[in-house]
This record gives sequence, structure tokens and C-alpha cells, in this order.
Amino acid sequence: MAVKEKVGQVVSTKMQKTVVVAVENRSAHPKYGKIVVQTKRFKAHDGEEKCQEGDRVRIRETRPLSRTKRWEVIEILSTISAQ
Repeated sequence: MAVKEKVGQVVSTKMQKTVVVAVENRSAHPKYGKIVVQTKRFKAHDGEEKCQEGDRVRIRETRPLSRTKRWEVIEILSTISAQ
């Protein structure tokens, strides 16, 4: 079975070694054709705590790490520079 990967944006880093990643799914409405955006939030393991809010990251599905955590951060695609 293929390993699932998703790309999303980090929206929370308030937990230890865990980040919340929001993944957008854009699809056309079946009847009207308008583009509908659906957002799903995943908790992902970030063992090194490198992610910051606003970063774009790639996450991969893994074994259950806690009650709600089933994903891990593979790489940080882009970061938000500090102002």
C-alpha cells in the first residue's frame, strides 16, 4: 500500500513535539462547478521542534503515535521569516 503524503500549513505549535497542520482540498462543486475549499487539520509529530507557525510542510502518514496523532513532518518546504 502506498504511503500517504500531504502538503499543508502549520497553524499551531503550542504542544511539545506536535504541530497542527491545515491541509486545503480544492475541488469543483459537482452541480454548480464553483471551486469549494475544504480544510482539514492534522496533528503531526515534529520531534526536533523545527516548525514554526506559517511554515509550509510535507507530512506522511505513520503508525498511531498518540490518540489523535497519526502523521509526521517529513520536510519543511518554506518558512516565514521573522520580522
